[in-house]
Amino acid sequence: MTDTAVSAPSRSVVTEIPGPNSRALLERKAKAVPQGIPHQLPVFIESAHDAIITDVDGNRFIDLGCGIGVTTVGHTNDAVVAAVREQVGKLTHSLFGTTPYEPYVRVAEYLAKHTPGDHEKKTFFVNSGSEAVENGVKVARRHTGRRAVAVVEHGYHGRTNLTMTMNYKPAPYATGMGPLASDIFHAPGSYPLQDGLNGAEAAERTQYYLEKHVGVTDLSCLVIEPIQGEGGFIVPAEGYLAAMQEWCTEHGVVMIADEVQSGICRTGTTFASEQLGWVPDMVLSAKGIAGGMPLAGVTGRAEIMDSVHVGGIGGTFGGNPVSCAAAVAVFEQIEADDLNGEAKRIERVLRPLLDALAEEHPEIIEVRGRGAMLAIEFIDPSSGAPIPTAPIAQAAGLDGVLVLTAGTDYNVLRFLPSLAITDDQLREAVEVIGRAIASTKTA
Repeated sequence: MTDTAVSAPSRSVVTEIPGPNSRALLERKAKAVPQGIPHQLPVFIESAHDAIITDVDGNRFIDLGCGIGVTTVGHTNDAVVAAVREQVGKLTHSLFGTTPYEPYVRVAEYLAKHTPGDHEKKTFFVNSGSEAVENGVKVARRHTGRRAVAVVEHGYHGRTNLTMTMNYKPAPYATGMGPLASDIFHAPGSYPLQDGLNGAEAAERTQYYLEKHVGVTDLSCLVIEPIQGEGGFIVPAEGYLAAMQEWCTEHGVVMIADEVQSGICRTGTTFASEQLGWVPDMVLSAKGIAGGMPLAGVTGRAEIMDSVHVGGIGGTFGGNPVSCAAAVAVFEQIEADDLNGEAKRIERVLRPLLDALAEEHPEIIEVRGRGAMLAIEFIDPSSGAPIPTAPIAQAAGLDGVLVLTAGTDYNVLRFLPSLAITDDQLREAVEVIGRAIASTKTA
C-alpha cells in the first residue's frame, strides 16, 4: 500500500500555532459550540491526505491519531473517495429495514468472512462504536434472558448512558450525568505491567469476581476490548482471552469483543482478537471500517443474532448506503493490498524507535501494543507516580506532530498512525516527540 521509496509530504509549520485563521475560528467555536467539546490541537483542519493534515493557515502536521483510529486506510483514501462519489449519486439514503440495498449485505458478508472463527455469522449496522456496544448488549440480553453486563477494568466503551456506565473511568464521560445504567459490573482484567499475572491467573481472578459478585445465572455478557484503547493500549497476558471465552461458553454467557478501536487491520490482523487466540461470540466494529464515514457493525453467531424478534434491531441511518459503499472499498483493499502487512511494517519501524526513546528516558516504563496500535507509558522512576502526557502531546503539536494521550491515569502516549504513513514520516514524528519529552522535563 505504501511505497516508502516515493517521497511524501512532511510536516511544515509556517505560522505560530495556532495561526491567525485558526485563532479566528477558535473564537467562533467558543461562541457557537458547547465548551464540553474540546480540542487537543488548537488548529482547524482544512484538508488531509494519507498521514498529513493541513490547517487553515497552511501548516502541515504528521497525524499519529487518525481521528482516534478512524482513517486507518489514510485520509481521503482514493478508493474510498471514489466509492462515496459513485454511491452518493445513485442512492444517498434508504432505511435498510424498509427498502434494502446490496452494499449493506456485501459489508455483512465481508465481516462474516474476516471476523475470527468459521461458524455461521450475521451482522447488522448502526452509526457509531457506542451504538454497536449498546446493541451488542441488547442482543446478548435478549438471547440469554439475563440482565447483568460485565466489563473489565481500564475499559472504554462509549458516551451513551449505558456505555458511559460501562467505562472504567467515569470522569469525564459521566461526571454529573447520572443516574447511570443499572446491572453493570466491573471485574478485574489483565494488565501485566501492573498485576504481574499470567493469562491463567488473571482469568481465574476475573472468573472469581464474576461468580461471587455477579452470579453466572444472571450474567448475560462479558464485554472486553482485546487491546484496550482509552485505557492505554493494554495487551492482556497470553491465554487470558481464550480462557475467559471457555468460561463464558461453559456458563452460557455471551463474550463480546469490542474491536471498535483495535479492529480493521489496526494491529496486524484484521481483528486483534484473532492474533490473541480468541474467537468471540460477537465482534463489534466501527472507526476504521468505512475509511472516515460513519458506520459500525454488530457481528455475532447466527443463533445469537437471530434470537431478536423482527423490528427489535435497526435504526434510521444504520448502514447508510454511502457509508456501506465506503466500507466495501476498505474491505476490497484489505483483501487486495495486504493492509495487515502495512500494520506490521509500521510496528517494525515504529517499535524500535519507541524502544530507543525508552532507553533515553527512564520514565518511559513500557512500550507495548501490536501493529499500528502502539503506546508508551510514563511513570516517575523515583516516586512511582504517573507522569501526565498532555504537555508532551501539546509540545509535539506545536512542532507539527499530532499524537494522542490515553491511560486511566492520563500517563500514556498512543500511536494510531494511518497505514499509509511512510517510514520517513514515522521517523520524523518520533524525533519530534523525543524533543517534546525533553522539553517538558526542562520546563
